Amino acid sequence: MTGPMGVGLIGAGVISDTYLTNLTSFPDLQVRFVADIDTARAAAQAGKFNVPRSGTVTELLADPEIELVVNLTVPTAHVDVGLAALESGKHVWAEKPLAMDRQTGRKLLDRARERGLRVASAPDTVLGAGLQTARRAVDAGMIGTPLSALALFQMPGPEIWHPSPEFLYQPGAGPLLDMGPYYLTTLINLFGPIRRVTAAGTRSRDRRVIASGPKAGTEFPVGVPTNVTTLIEFERGGSAQAVFSFDSQLVRRGQLEITGSSGTAVLPDPNTFVGSTTLHLGDEPQELAAQGHSAERGTGALELARAIRAGVPERASGELAYHVLDALLAAEESITLGHAVEVASTVEIPPALPEDWDPHAATF
Repeated sequence: MTGPMGVGLIGAGVISDTYLTNLTSFPDLQVRFVADIDTARAAAQAGKFNVPRSGTVTELLADPEIELVVNLTVPTAHVDVGLAALESGKHVWAEKPLAMDRQTGRKLLDRARERGLRVASAPDTVLGAGLQTARRAVDAGMIGTPLSALALFQMPGPEIWHPSPEFLYQPGAGPLLDMGPYYLTTLINLFGPIRRVTAAGTRSRDRRVIASGPKAGTEFPVGVPTNVTTLIEFERGGSAQAVFSFDSQLVRRGQLEITGSSGTAVLPDPNTFVGSTTLHLGDEPQELAAQGHSAERGTGALELARAIRAGVPERASGELAYHVLDALLAAEESITLGHAVEVASTVEIPPALPEDWDPHAATF
């Protein structure tokens, strides 16, 4: 096909607002359909963003003008929805994590390859101007060879703001699989593939209480560790220490530092698309303002669409997301087993985005 790529969005929940704001602003994409199990919610989102059609997933997948499905469903539905989209002949952009386990994640990617289609996955924050500026600085050798990293994500828990946070405390989520993808995707882009993970985890309490929205005061069970400490070792050398916690009483702390052979870089929050990088090279700190585009969530879907049209590999690939998932599941296994776990998969690291990459330009 030529012209803007037709997009259908599945899942009209909280995150769809941000996606639709961006996807409808990109000239290379045309959002044609919003689907949700709650068709009234889908209709409301379609109306809000001037999307011409809404309804069921089946109706969306039957639309021949939709080439790319943006899958914003809950983690347990990611693979089933993705497979259905592939069977209908459509490419897939998926929210993270790619899958709940390695077997179904591999099945999704293998089926895409068999059908000549593509699967790519969040997080796409790594494609934001903030982290891309940091990537270019590290690639240019401004801190020497990357040797180690410190990653911290700490907060009281999403039940303080999310109106329906229950799924964030079940398998496929928790601080490790909900927030870990942002940090590990960034680390892999800087250090290369992960070879081994060691982790310890705790759970502060077995039940939590929703603090806001229509379900405020509702108790729900916790099914995963809510504080995870990890040691990550990379194939090419170097290591990272990372903490992911929903147990901290800090309002929120997101931090990522890379120490190289000749300096240290303090990166922007990996859960954002913006922010400066601070270089510590032995004298006065040097701030690198973010250089590049200003788009946010949905950038990865656009980059995927452009890669499909150009016949080149996408940067936020399904294989990268699978490697991140493999490493996160290895961390979960390490918690249970009490020893390090090897990461079987590997991945090729994509090149940095050109500084002049413009999501708001029409390129086809």
